Amino acid sequence: MKKSYILLLAGLLTIGTSCKKYLDVVPSEYTTEEDVFKNINLSEQALARLYNGLPNELTSDMTTYTDESYHHWFDNAGGADAYKYNLGSWSNTDNPLGNWAGKYQDIRRANIFIERIESVPIPLNREAYYAIWVPRYKAEARFIRAQFYFELFKRYGAVPLLTKAINVDPNDLGETQVFRNSVDEVVNFITSECDAVAAALPLTHEDAQIGRITKGAALALKSRTLLYAASPLFNGNPLYANIKNTDGKQLFNSAYDKEKWKKAADAAKAVIDLGIYNLYNPFPLNPVQNYAAQFYTRDYSETILARILPNATTIDHSLNPNGAPFKGSGKYTPLQELIDAYEMKNGYPIAADGSGYADKGTWNGQLWDGLKFQNVNNLTNMYKDRDPRFYASIFFQYSVWRFDATKRGVRLAWFGAGNGQTDGWATGKSGTNPLGYNVRKFVTPEFDENAKTGTGKRNFPIFRLGEVYLNYAEAMNEYQGTPDADVYEYINRIRNRVSMPALPILAADNTQDGMRKRIQNERRIELAFESHRFWDVRRWLIAKTVDNGEVHGLNARPSADELAATGLNVTSEAAGVAVFYKRVVVQTRVFNDKHYLMPIPQTEIDKDPNLVQNYGW
Repeated sequence: MKKSYILLLAGLLTIGTSCKKYLDVVPSEYTTEEDVFKNINLSEQALARLYNGLPNELTSDMTTYTDESYHHWFDNAGGADAYKYNLGSWSNTDNPLGNWAGKYQDIRRANIFIERIESVPIPLNREAYYAIWVPRYKAEARFIRAQFYFELFKRYGAVPLLTKAINVDPNDLGETQVFRNSVDEVVNFITSECDAVAAALPLTHEDAQIGRITKGAALALKSRTLLYAASPLFNGNPLYANIKNTDGKQLFNSAYDKEKWKKAADAAKAVIDLGIYNLYNPFPLNPVQNYAAQFYTRDYSETILARILPNATTIDHSLNPNGAPFKGSGKYTPLQELIDAYEMKNGYPIAADGSGYADKGTWNGQLWDGLKFQNVNNLTNMYKDRDPRFYASIFFQYSVWRFDATKRGVRLAWFGAGNGQTDGWATGKSGTNPLGYNVRKFVTPEFDENAKTGTGKRNFPIFRLGEVYLNYAEAMNEYQGTPDADVYEYINRIRNRVSMPALPILAADNTQDGMRKRIQNERRIELAFESHRFWDVRRWLIAKTVDNGEVHGLNARPSADELAATGLNVTSEAAGVAVFYKRVVVQTRVFNDKHYLMPIPQTEIDKDPNLVQNYGW
């Protein structure tokens, strides 16, 4: 990676203006750095490569590394990595989510681009055009670099800040022998970069440029960064008081500072006050669809920065149930802990007095199948009158999906013999869904697996307004000590989108602690499967509770004795359903104090003795 290193360029793909597709890239050719920055077209492709480093959590398995779901494919790379995390067997030499070296390579590419883009020769007949765009390119690269640093910050806390393309020479390692910067320095760098580029970027782009970074994206990154910095993991955490550089520099500030919450609140409010984003709300009379459709369409009303994805049905194949009408792979099972977190439609948690929740008996009624309402029968009362986001996000026993085509409800309870006739291969060691649920969020009803018609047209929301509302409410609740009308307002805007009752409801909702629990649960539900939960439970310092110990699913793999005890034909669907709704242990997970932050990779410490290790590693 010396100055003459080979830079892999990416060619821009164009799939049609109807997709508003921009900067989705694939490798196309190799060329030298000198070539790249002598040609503006190649320089633009180098920027495209930087864009390609932005998060796309739809292709990650992050939801299975926490108390949202369980990964069945533990005999392949994704599932095996989830097992390492959930059993606490990852280390400073084996961290599937680390990406220290990869991110610093990305940062070096960004530094080179930032340093050189303004000196790239411009054709005389294009000077006016590039007089506008070159400063934007530089601002975009600075944002992407800041986003890369945020990815390191949330993993490791204090990391080295490299803001120039240092010389990497195996015969002269002087510039590579660096110290870690403190958390406060890292946060200040990210947020100051966000402020600087926000002033240089437009509020919006024309349709042909949608997907590019805007002022709102820069302010949203600032909001998220300051929220993390104000949270208990980084704000007054005594666990890290003794982590210091070899020169004695303190890397984590162990003194709590309430004003960090005010900074986080102000940053979130700055995004809101731009006034150009709105909660996705095209189906106000259908709260299930009003939430669900945002995640299988190309929404640009609530989404602040989208990772624009190609038309594809990979997600649909992965998430749909496995049975013949659905033909999916049922990759993840949402855990019963997440199912139980969805409130009743009256706004009460299921365990609260007055909720009306029942786990016995059945009901008949109507469910939204993605295209229309359908009559359903024999559903357990566990799934009656829940938050509409539950029905938009979860496949459960006898739920319906494209019923006119599939002709029956989803069958996740055991019945049959051998591998059974369920939609989950319930007897397989790593069957596609042996535990009673599938993920429905992000699946599009526009695609018919059987007819092979339609396709997936979706983006991944890197930042969206719903998260910013939650950021603001959380920060204000922590700063003020007691929730006020402002805190309730921004939570209730999100709840109103799905026709959930406004808070406060319980007496505890009027206290800081009670409202904190409400906000944390609201994030869990609203942002489910968007890869926030993994980081949220760490920054709140609750992972040792929620990601440690037994997690549960349903009894989709009953014993022969259980089936026989029903008195029914043991291969019948009725027998399987009769024993299905029992909570069973899926896994006993391990989370220790050291797991709150990731270890600096041992290979990096071996190369640079100035790098001190994180707590416990």
